[in-house]
Amino acid sequence: MLTTLKTVYTDTCAADLAWTLGREPLPALATLELELSDARMELRLLGASHQVILEEERGTCSETVACIPGSSTPLPLGVSKRLGEWEYEFAARVETLSRGQFAGRAQELLALVADHPRGLAGVFPGSPHAFTAMLAQRHEGVVQWRTWHAYPQDGQLVATRTRVGVRMPAVL
Repeated sequence: MLTTLKTVYTDTCAADLAWTLGREPLPALATLELELSDARMELRLLGASHQVILEEERGTCSETVACIPGSSTPLPLGVSKRLGEWEYEFAARVETLSRGQFAGRAQELLALVADHPRGLAGVFPGSPHAFTAMLAQRHEGVVQWRTWHAYPQDGQLVATRTRVGVRMPAVL
């Protein structure tokens, strides 16, 4: 699903992004609710980036990657945590692209997500290449999502990948 977000576009940058787990739902500009086998998932586009809420009988996982004033947790390159019965893995990378490369990559990502049944993308007014996009899937008991946050003024594209699955017992 592709939407134009109804908000004022503000020039933020990749360095302003922060990562947190466990936040309550923040006000969203667009949402997509998904049923993935026995899991319920909500992809949420915020004025400041994204939030994913995953609910399963084992518990809830809430991930927020956003420009939140006063946040003290910068965007990490990688995180691996145990959340109850789950293993949570997060990875992020920032690409700096030329103007032409950026425009091409933006079009490619928006086309990928726009018609995907488990995809949500929001374009910010004021720049056709300022967007946040998200894709989710479930495969063999593991829920995964990818996100892209575009900052055309700096030619920066932030890509994240998250994986949440049931912790497997150690085999001896």
